[in-house]
Amino acid sequence: MSGLRGAAAVVGIGQTPYYKRGTSPDSEMKLALRAIVAAAEDAGLDPAEIDGFVSYGSERNTGQKLMPGLGTRSLRFAGLAWTHGGGIPAAVGLAAMAIYAGQADVVVVYRAMAEGSNQRLQVAVTQDDTPAQFLANGIDMVLQRSAMRTQRMIEHEGVPRETLEAIAQAGYHHAQQNPQAVGYGTPLSHDAYEASRYISEPYHLFDCSRENDGAAAVILVSAERARTLKQTPAYLLSCPMGASATMGSREDNHEPYTSVGFIDLAKRMWRESGYGPEDVDVAQIYENFTGMAVGTMIDHGFCTAETAGDVLQLDNLVAPDGGIPINTSGGNIADGFIHGMGLVLEAVRQIRGTSTNQVPGAKLSMMAGGPGDSVTSTALFGSEATL
Repeated sequence: MSGLRGAAAVVGIGQTPYYKRGTSPDSEMKLALRAIVAAAEDAGLDPAEIDGFVSYGSERNTGQKLMPGLGTRSLRFAGLAWTHGGGIPAAVGLAAMAIYAGQADVVVVYRAMAEGSNQRLQVAVTQDDTPAQFLANGIDMVLQRSAMRTQRMIEHEGVPRETLEAIAQAGYHHAQQNPQAVGYGTPLSHDAYEASRYISEPYHLFDCSRENDGAAAVILVSAERARTLKQTPAYLLSCPMGASATMGSREDNHEPYTSVGFIDLAKRMWRESGYGPEDVDVAQIYENFTGMAVGTMIDHGFCTAETAGDVLQLDNLVAPDGGIPINTSGGNIADGFIHGMGLVLEAVRQIRGTSTNQVPGAKLSMMAGGPGDSVTSTALFGSEATL
């Protein structure tokens, strides 16, 4: 097991409302400040105590820019995890490592997006990650490349197409109990799913994540300090990041092609934490597209390609009684999309027992980062009983 296991914990969470893309009343920086202050208040900490700033992907609100608004006394650590949605758990792990190494005491992990004051996320992702050979052939979106991988999973691996719908419906099912979710009040029926237009086959409209303006943040401190604060701590048990030997190339020539990058990482997480997929009570699965979430579940060992049709059914994916409830706030598809950061907050809520779709007695809560990124990451949070 890793020496980092349980050394740090999330003690504060904060989030702005979700706004329709491009409609935020505040700039991206102000959104970031609002979420960070809310997380500090949730933890019972003075925002000025924050001495570490960590984010991921194309975050433009650097720690030094945020210092004046927070009254920061001293910035002792700052870092940015590589890639995009794949870097979310990695950013949390980077914060925990800084605390464990004594480089910072109170570290915030955050993400803010506002198209009105900054460029659209899709532009940044395409410019960073799409090789010329794809662009030259009209494949200029992550959506299209993900669709190719999912189509291969369906046709070659035999994963039922219905598993994609189950992922989408699980998110919308949970969103109906979450008044803050963008999909609140709009349940997704089978007929509505099937009638929605294809965006890139096999993906229907409802297979695709939203894009929203907004911000979210979590605050970590040492395990010792966490026990003295007002919120129930969510201890970080393992948070591996990395890539297999062939994932570094962006030409999609990795093997197995239908993997979304978690096979080696999941093995590391189970080894470091001392737990396995059968022990997890609830999971937040980054679903940029539903097929990639199916791949994430397979890579982590919740099912195989052969058993996916039996495991990834709606009844098994929803709280409170499903065998492995996922995306219990609604996920990127039905809750809202701030580059997936909201999934971390929901993973923590499940440990606290405060989710709008609470899994009774949840002690182990997983959060998987963006599938298919050249570098990705995954995390397992636990209650004090799991240490």
